Amino acid sequence: MVGVDDVRRVALALPRTTEHLIRDRVKFRVGRIVYVAFSRDETTMGFGYPKEERAALVAAEPDVFFLPGPVDLRYQWVECRLDRLDPARMHELVVDAWQMCVPKKVAREHLGDPS
Repeated sequence: MVGVDDVRRVALALPRTTEHLIRDRVKFRVGRIVYVAFSRDETTMGFGYPKEERAALVAAEPDVFFLPGPVDLRYQWVECRLDRLDPARMHELVVDAWQMCVPKKVAREHLGDPS
């Protein structure tokens, strides 16, 4: 099981990330862009995810992932149940969401990708 502290360790190690408490919800941002956010009860986590791929993710693992509410469907966003997410998968999802927010050069430099 993954918790907020596990995600915090990953997120705050990523360049340009800041943590915020907004309306009793922990959120991680790059600038003004939120790329990870928790529900108030910290049982679910929303994260940035390509819109065109999210239906497939949810269909493949509906016990773990679900679409956001109707108001947030316009965003590149997916939600997951933290009690069904393993640490390795969480790490991958958080880093991928962060990469959607930072300049490609920042991501390449941090991740060691020479391309």
